[in-house]
Amino acid sequence: MTTPVAQHPIVPRERLQFGLDGDIPRFWYGGDPFKTRFWDALSIIFPPGEKFFMTCVRDFRDQINDPKLLQDIKDFNRQEAQHGMVHRQDNDRLRQQGIDVDSLTQYVDELLNGHYRKHYSRDYTLAITSALEHFTSIFAHSLFDKRDVMKDADHRVRAMYAWHAIEEVEHKGVAYDVMEDYAKVGYFKRVGALLHSTYMFPATIFHIQRQLLIQDGFSRAERLKMTVKGIWWLLKPGGLLAPMHKHYVQYYKPGYHPWHEADQPGYAEWLAAFDHNERDPVKASEQMRSVMAMA
Repeated sequence: MTTPVAQHPIVPRERLQFGLDGDIPRFWYGGDPFKTRFWDALSIIFPPGEKFFMTCVRDFRDQINDPKLLQDIKDFNRQEAQHGMVHRQDNDRLRQQGIDVDSLTQYVDELLNGHYRKHYSRDYTLAITSALEHFTSIFAHSLFDKRDVMKDADHRVRAMYAWHAIEEVEHKGVAYDVMEDYAKVGYFKRVGALLHSTYMFPATIFHIQRQLLIQDGFSRAERLKMTVKGIWWLLKPGGLLAPMHKHYVQYYKPGYHPWHEADQPGYAEWLAAFDHNERDPVKASEQMRSVMAMA
């Protein structure tokens, strides 16, 4: 096996309550429609995306005889299933706003679990899974730093994304290990899948986000204005995506493995806060922010 020894244990955390059926404002990110719908687009993508991830890893499970990796896959599936469940709860909040969640979810489902599964090989869809898992795990570097990019977000939605990011860090090596050790994906296919995902993932986010803003009733001119401002928020020096870049490019190195980078800001603080607050993820998120001087 190629997995480095230093890694975080994969701990499925089930039956968590985030209060997503509460009085969360329509534009819960400081009243900003673009920022709110950026994250809401991710929430719509995640349930069919998690289904895709689990399916692509399961394609190779029968070839695996390593007990630890088999247990990691089991725990990976449990975590991903919980992510899908919680984001479906969050998407129910969007339904209550009059958003046509089902058609947007179907679009993503047909793209990943339809088109990709039909037209690409099983080893390549696993390489896509590993690349997308790389994206979701490095999001934690943007969420947990002193800039406090989620400062203006509703505390319940913020807690959901904090929990999701923590668990992505824990299982970030699972799809990669199956890809390298059992699907036998080489360097060029691995990197090609990352380049593919680097276009596909944001393109899908922005497509869903655009549809959300249209359903919110914003005109084309209003959407253009907020998109120009929003792209600057994402890409400017010190913007939302800035801390991810140096971690993103590591994937292009020959011999790379996700667990070459075991240190993750916010991880230990969140775990301690989660245990201290009797598995309450909202309180854990707020305590973590306080300990890290983000609050």
